Amino acid sequence: MQTVAANNRFKTIDLVYCALFSTLMMIGANITSFAPFLVVGGVPITLQTFFAILAGLILGGKKGAIACTVYMLIGLAGAPVFSKFTGGASAVLFPTFGFIVTFILCAYVAGKIVEHYKTKSAYIVAALIAFVLNYVLGTTWMYVAYKFWAAAPEGFSYGMAWLWMLPPMPKDIILAIFAGIFAYRIQKVLKILPIK
Repeated sequence: MQTVAANNRFKTIDLVYCALFSTLMMIGANITSFAPFLVVGGVPITLQTFFAILAGLILGGKKGAIACTVYMLIGLAGAPVFSKFTGGASAVLFPTFGFIVTFILCAYVAGKIVEHYKTKSAYIVAALIAFVLNYVLGTTWMYVAYKFWAAAPEGFSYGMAWLWMLPPMPKDIILAIFAGIFAYRIQKVLKILPIK
């Protein structure tokens, strides 16, 4: 009973790992500030999806989701950590804020899968499932936002929202696969997730 309770508690190293992945999310969000040509339509091309998936695969579902939640809360508190160095509570109204929310779910789902299945293929499948969740839910949020509270471009449709997602999609698929392979190798060295 004590062993189970001990495994559920946060240790100092867990806080460090969560802080590390929150910081990586901040860096990944602002790659477009240094390379402004990486914005297509209303969607900036970032590394956030990669780091959110990696957080779940390496830290597990709960801690990965906490790392992504901390990133979101820091941004909502006003720190300029979202793409293009934006932040503040008004970010909830950004059409792309749905992607930030889904990072939490992506990390959680990817982490929960690899907590139960320890093979390299499970890591890759978990990463790809998380990628699909991020794209489907984030794009749907963006479409609804443009339709109801943001200024939608002329003739904006759900299909157009998905057209905007096509340029970053190959990059995110490749990075999701890479995240799966990389996280599997890291787990064998660091053994952050308990082996069942």
